[in-house]
Amino acid sequence: MRSYRAIHNLFAVSANSKETAINTEQTLDTTMLVDMGDIINLEPRRESNAEEQTGKEEPDVIYDLGNLASGSVNFNKAQPQHFAFLLAYALGGVSVAAAGTGYEHTIIPISGDEDGDRSIPSFTAAQRFGNTVLKRMFASMFVDSFNAVFSKDDWCKINADVKGTGKVTGNVVEEIVSAQKDAVQLTLAANGVQGATAGVRLDNVQRIKVELDTGVWTEVDYSAVSADTPAVITIAAPGATTDMVNYKILYIPTESGWMTFPSRITETPLRVAQMTANLGGTWNGTAFQGGRELTAEIRNIEWNFANNLEIEFVPGAGGAYASRAFRPARTQTLKLDREFREYILQNHIDDNDTFGFYILAEGAVFDSPHKYQVEIIFPMAGVLSAPLSVDGKRMAEAGDIVILEHDTYGSVIVKVKNLQSAYAA
Repeated sequence: MRSYRAIHNLFAVSANSKETAINTEQTLDTTMLVDMGDIINLEPRRESNAEEQTGKEEPDVIYDLGNLASGSVNFNKAQPQHFAFLLAYALGGVSVAAAGTGYEHTIIPISGDEDGDRSIPSFTAAQRFGNTVLKRMFASMFVDSFNAVFSKDDWCKINADVKGTGKVTGNVVEEIVSAQKDAVQLTLAANGVQGATAGVRLDNVQRIKVELDTGVWTEVDYSAVSADTPAVITIAAPGATTDMVNYKILYIPTESGWMTFPSRITETPLRVAQMTANLGGTWNGTAFQGGRELTAEIRNIEWNFANNLEIEFVPGAGGAYASRAFRPARTQTLKLDREFREYILQNHIDDNDTFGFYILAEGAVFDSPHKYQVEIIFPMAGVLSAPLSVDGKRMAEAGDIVILEHDTYGSVIVKVKNLQSAYAA
């Protein structure tokens, strides 16, 4: 039975392999465990002729300017693979090395642009909406921004806003069949209807309507769909004559390719209780040294990253979807919410100096001594403000920290360990 319940939704991506060019779909390789409310939607660009001389008070035409796409991807029980996927496509520079039987993915901001049309790599995404309602594949999705949150007594989280060019492929088609008014069967031109059983095939025909009078479409009842290719659909005859009329059939053809979603990879979600953080140390290229480890005083650490992408329609693309994704400049900040136990952050403001910041979240061992992990290194940061407040009976401090670009080590280095061989490769 067709179901519109959100519990049947699925979300898959080309996590391992980036697209070779903009609007060139890549093979889906991983189904991701995103939040139930995460939906990628088309953004139709439409304009009326309200500002043109039509001889009428109100508009009478709508112009089609193509589509964009956007949505959110939320991993509220984040696994290392979720960090690796989003950060690889947000930052764009990825290398990989062996880590026992697994791999260590080093992710840094891309130097320059991915190519002439993309500032960062793009991935292909697909969603199943409900069960046998709709599937869509979206080409050229980009991670526009994300925030990673580490709150006490909680899961590590990473959530992103994604943007796309609007190129989309669906699994539902509408076919026009010419037949008599008194027909009791309609035969499709070439396609079978998806479904291994009669009931599923019937569900996968979503509507049949007939043009009994010019411009007037009337719903037609249907009761069975054969397993043949092309499929034969049994209907209730809408008329009693042999006049030829047009029927429009909305249905899901026999599925192939991307419409079969890949398997889901499962890793243990990371907890903040498994995390360590260090403020004030120095990154020497191989290790983070010095500084002070922050422990029980941490209430929340939030890393905000934005590519500030501009998805553009440029000449030569045809107009149905965009064909350029440009990043003017990325920005990064840290929000450190902690108990005010000493004068460390305030002193950094007084001195107007810079320092390193380090986060390590570790999970289970997969090949001793290698653990599932996410390691985040900010080689150079500075405090913009750190207002004091009262939280219950305790003093609190909220540090607004800007991430700076180090001459040698850049702005951020992320190292993710797991059993997957590649991201955005």
